[in-house]
Amino acid sequence: MPEADVNGIRLYYEEHGEGTPIACIHGGGSSAVMWADAVGQLARLGRVIAYDRRGCARSERPEPYEHTTVTEQADDAAALLDALGAAQTVVIGRSYGGAVATDLALRYPDRVRALVLLEGDALGLSAAGLEWTRAIRDRLREVAAEESVDAVSEALIDEVVGAGAWGSFPDDVRRILTQNGPALLAELGYVDEAMPDAAAFATIDKPTLLVAASDSPPEQREMTEAMAEALPDARTALVSGGHLIDPAAPEVLAFIEELLERQ
Repeated sequence: MPEADVNGIRLYYEEHGEGTPIACIHGGGSSAVMWADAVGQLARLGRVIAYDRRGCARSERPEPYEHTTVTEQADDAAALLDALGAAQTVVIGRSYGGAVATDLALRYPDRVRALVLLEGDALGLSAAGLEWTRAIRDRLREVAAEESVDAVSEALIDEVVGAGAWGSFPDDVRRILTQNGPALLAELGYVDEAMPDAAAFATIDKPTLLVAASDSPPEQREMTEAMAEALPDARTALVSGGHLIDPAAPEVLAFIEELLERQ
């Protein structure tokens, strides 16, 4: 099992394909397992690096693990890319992973060639998005206290994807997400962090694709629209379905192919 020791933690990662690095940063309390169906298509375009973030799935979880930050997660991503010799990377971030990708572009711009944000979180740009995410954080804390920490991932999926969506996931995926309950709660503390504002987003000069889903909560759409206004080199795409947008959607593949043609 490939692992890299970065920032005092062991991170599980996978590599597929060769060429331009394409880093996949998964969402809150999730895993690279959720990207498995997309990896093959992305690997036709470049060297895909998919990893489990700190505290999640096959990566090491500090004990106790009660708090992490977007900054810490971005530091891990930068250190992993350095360890793997991956420079000028196309970074794909989903949801919370989008916030990590944004921070990576802000503080480690030399590591990032372009961004693909699949309904990436931008709490500093949307009061509605911030309040919605805080409400989710509070709700999941209640679930953990009243039921079990093992129940928080199911509650999150039903909130952001739709009631009953949890039952459609394969057993192995549900097992991984259930075990990631402590990581999800630790990550949701970011609602109290200082998040990038419009002025910060305006300094990101990387080509960016912002992808929104037709059936997602309106707060997600508002954050995507706010990023589109703030980023100087962004385009948007709307896809059908819910929040778990396919990282290898045709719009994403076309964007990456265009970048490679420019090179």
